[in-house]
Amino acid sequence: MYYFRLLVRYLRLIRIHQWFKNIFIFLPIFFAGKLLDLHMVLISVVAFFSFSFISSSIYIINDYKDIEYDKMHPVKKNRPLASGKIKINQAFIVFSLLFFSAYFMCFIIQSWEVAFLITIYFLMNLAYSYKLKQIAIIDVIIIAIGFLLRIYVGGFSVSLPISVWAILVTFFLALVMAIAKRRGELINVQITGQTRKALNGYNLQFIDVAITVVSTCFVVCYIMYTLDPVIKKNFHEYIIYTTLFVVIGILRYLQLTFVYNKTESPTKVVYKDLFLQIDLILWLIMVFILKYLN
Repeated sequence: MYYFRLLVRYLRLIRIHQWFKNIFIFLPIFFAGKLLDLHMVLISVVAFFSFSFISSSIYIINDYKDIEYDKMHPVKKNRPLASGKIKINQAFIVFSLLFFSAYFMCFIIQSWEVAFLITIYFLMNLAYSYKLKQIAIIDVIIIAIGFLLRIYVGGFSVSLPISVWAILVTFFLALVMAIAKRRGELINVQITGQTRKALNGYNLQFIDVAITVVSTCFVVCYIMYTLDPVIKKNFHEYIIYTTLFVVIGILRYLQLTFVYNKTESPTKVVYKDLFLQIDLILWLIMVFILKYLN
């Protein structure tokens, strides 16, 4: 039981639940119809772990940087470093293992492009942890760029091109989630009275307008993606009907954001909300049928 609790602490330290976001790495092979190509899938899996390791190493740095703030946060105070359940020197050892393992994975697949991209991600998020997250708008843009890098890692690892519309869809979707997260944090500030510099450039009125604008951009870009002649040729002209699930999904996310104030942690929202899960599964099934069974 002791070793199990210890394992759980370290898994919480590296925020393994956040690895779910790295599933974006598999989107290039999924939309290219290569999901049944075992070689490409294996390469993508290695790229997935490479990116996951480097992102977890950043989480450790971020937790170390924010340890004093986290101790005062109603939820974050339970994080392994803030609670003292894992010592700083232990966290440094885990960080080192993750950091070097990420580059070892790049060596395995012989992809220097992926190594370059995870380096960009690491440096960008290092700057984010120490300064840029305190600058309103820039902070959420960096989060969105992080998702773009996931798409590029997936594409470069298996040498697949990525649609411009797919890039824009990814960027705006990530931006919606990032802004919604800030909204959740502002709501938490109103409850606890505790704030931080990252929220100084935001208020609820601005964020509500921003979410509306960015959500609109996301839906429009997805529609343009489905109307792209190349995409219609690779899938089927019925790909446009997948827009229904996208609109339903974004409406549900906005409902969780504006009505229920449950988007301080976008990852947990996806894990816990059955409505979103069913909508996402139906979207995936329809795309799979159009691409692989057409």
